[in-house]
Amino acid sequence: QVQLVESGGGLAQVGGALTLSCAASTRTFSRDLMGWFRQAPGKEREFVAAITWSGGGTYYADPMESRFTISRDNAKKMVYLRMNSLKPEDTGVYYCAATRDYTHRGSDYVRSDYEYDTWGQGTQVTVSS
Repeated sequence: QVQLVESGGGLAQVGGALTLSCAASTRTFSRDLMGWFRQAPGKEREFVAAITWSGGGTYYADPMESRFTISRDNAKKMVYLRMNSLKPEDTGVYYCAATRDYTHRGSDYVRSDYEYDTWGQGTQVTVSS
């Protein structure tokens, strides 16, 4: 049963832009915290961005905060990641993930991949000069 499906990855030039999409079929989507993570070749998976169930709260890894924008459309069950000013180090497989939204109790957990219980299969992003 497929629950999260990413799309929009591909080849981009340095300085270019891409928008990733994540289509959700989870029953709890409108209550879930949604996150984006990425994994570069030979490296551990790292946090990119997260967004609360309402979209009112967003979180970013420091290197991406000024260049990436996470958003969601609960009616369409979609999450997006707009990536601008792409760099070669943005290359990797990007994963969409979901977990329950407990950010009203604290938000430290949003950056930890082990806190997320539903994952997509990933979409490859390659940034080349």
